[in-house]
Amino acid sequence: MNCKVTDLYDLSHSLAGEYLKGFTYPWEALAGIKDLILEIGKTLSSEEYDHPEEDVWIAKDAIRYPNNYIGGPTIIGHETEVRPGAFIRGSALVGDHCVVGNSTELKNVILFDNVQVPHYNYVGDSILGYKAHMGAGSITSNVKADKKLVVIKNEGELLETGRKKVGAMLGDRAEIGCNSVLNPGTVIGRDSNVYPVSCVRGVVPANSIYKESKKIVIKEDRD
Repeated sequence: MNCKVTDLYDLSHSLAGEYLKGFTYPWEALAGIKDLILEIGKTLSSEEYDHPEEDVWIAKDAIRYPNNYIGGPTIIGHETEVRPGAFIRGSALVGDHCVVGNSTELKNVILFDNVQVPHYNYVGDSILGYKAHMGAGSITSNVKADKKLVVIKNEGELLETGRKKVGAMLGDRAEIGCNSVLNPGTVIGRDSNVYPVSCVRGVVPANSIYKESKKIVIKEDRD
């Protein structure tokens, strides 16, 4: 299928791991992210996490630079950097060792450990797997122009999400090139790369290189 939770993610690298086990497809989990964060937040140790305001938990060893906004409910993991100008609107579960960069906006997202969204990124209604990286200026578009419900196209199969807002599902170690747009309902498989300045929709298989819509190649085995 290429786009099931088990196809995309190593669930040991997120506080949302047990939660995500309850779903077949990752976009099914988007509706419950807010409640999940509130539930997890209540269990976090005050020795490890600061609680600077209602529904916001920030690991004590996280690095928060000046001039950013973190709204609740949000969890910021260990040794994660939140850089100047970041705008975290809420419903954001950010893992350990992540980078939320300058002028990056997050809303209703799960970022697994070691995710980097470091420069001018918008990530909304999306789930980014372990060590996923979005190049400067790349964004997730989460609403169709006609405002209809998002349908994901996968090898001729149409998967109805039932949601108006669905961003991108990035598998573990996915690499998104600079200034790319991931259209609503885009799924990028594990270990796949997207060329810079791409406009992507649908499902990109694991271990692939997205060069353009009709040119997706499987990576060569160099062993």
